[in-house]
Amino acid sequence: MKQITDYQNKKVIVLGLGKSGVNAARLLNKLGALVTVNDAQDFDNNPDAQELLSEGVRVITGGHPVSLLDEDFSLMVKNPGIPYSNVMVQRAQELGLPIITEPELAFQVSEAEWVGITGTNGKTTTTTLIGLMLNEGGVEAHVGGNIGIPLSQVAQEAGPGSKIVAELSSFQLLGIDTLRPHVAVLNNIYEAHLDYHGSRANYIAAKMRITMNQTANDYFVINWDKEEWRDLAQNVKAQVVPFSRTGVAGARALVDADGWLCFDGERVVEADTIKIPGAHNVENALAAMTVAKLYGVGNAAIAHVLATFGGVKHRIQFLKELNGRRIYNDSKATNVEAASVAIEAFKAPEVLIAGGLDRHLSMDALIPLLKEHVHALVTYGETSAQMVEVAQKAGIADIKRVDNLDQAVPAAYALSNPGDVLLLSPAAASWDQFHTFEERGDRFIADVDKLQ
Repeated sequence: MKQITDYQNKKVIVLGLGKSGVNAARLLNKLGALVTVNDAQDFDNNPDAQELLSEGVRVITGGHPVSLLDEDFSLMVKNPGIPYSNVMVQRAQELGLPIITEPELAFQVSEAEWVGITGTNGKTTTTTLIGLMLNEGGVEAHVGGNIGIPLSQVAQEAGPGSKIVAELSSFQLLGIDTLRPHVAVLNNIYEAHLDYHGSRANYIAAKMRITMNQTANDYFVINWDKEEWRDLAQNVKAQVVPFSRTGVAGARALVDADGWLCFDGERVVEADTIKIPGAHNVENALAAMTVAKLYGVGNAAIAHVLATFGGVKHRIQFLKELNGRRIYNDSKATNVEAASVAIEAFKAPEVLIAGGLDRHLSMDALIPLLKEHVHALVTYGETSAQMVEVAQKAGIADIKRVDNLDQAVPAAYALSNPGDVLLLSPAAASWDQFHTFEERGDRFIADVDKLQ
């Protein structure tokens, strides 16, 4: 870690805790800053705030008092999830106070070279694959960021000569200033987070900040399969390295007619050997392979990772094969679009478990996919009635409605046959019965372990 003196005796406010806020506060404290943490959660129910206070950090909890900004702060480090419409953030902007997010702070102290990954879908899988491929190929890599590991922590561990592989969300990218990945990856861009960004144009602009500091010595790896995405590369200063699952002209990484993933015309690995299912994961594999090849990783290392990686937890995660049934946990599918990707990923007949929080959105887009892939459905939660209706429209014969996930797992197994895929892909948020999709996925894993 660089021993920078930029923050020595400077007053810095960290707005919002969580993993990123806690680690940013600790790093700033280590760098000699006079840190004030402000978090909306009340102190008695805020173990993070309690720990920071015990470490000598000033902590103000239970709300966001705008008057706090009357103090002479030099910087605000904002939790990425806090919108720019927040009263504290707006006041900071009025005062001309610089506002960054935790990845920018991490980059400032980092001695390692960065690989940054962003996009709407597949960021976590691609980030994980890149980290595995680099390490398998002898390139020391440390993974962090939006994947759940604070970059301010990773930057302190990754020394010169190593690489930091960072998943970067649009929220995080809005708060960067100098962050410059040597290799930036844009997986794809669909419509998302418009409630935060206000428009698709703003969302895209936030994503493209990943390449704003790159130069002609850097690389911008981008999905070439849509014209909109190709257009985004026109004004990029870095060397553009396109990948394409559909074989669009100009792509350096693609799938050839015989089903091989190729880079610069060289066959690297057969697509059929990729352990994680689905066309979207072929795209993720192409993006990761491209980065690995740019760093000189050999084909054997790339092939080994793709043949053995079983998926990121809760994202079409392979759990086990039980009596001829393959069981997958896709609890991260909190909407119809994500569930569609999972349902379409398998060639084998499926028994689907779905249901959760009712956001009063149409699920009719699932009908053709259910008709083609699913022979039995078990549903629970607030959306269960809607899921039953959609399944009936799809002509599914075996439909069972239960009260909760604990009941759904054995019910789905009872409806399955050898050769089937048993898939949890809820197509809805978890908050009707669980705090998070991770909690829901962990419960599913526990319930699957009880099956005989």
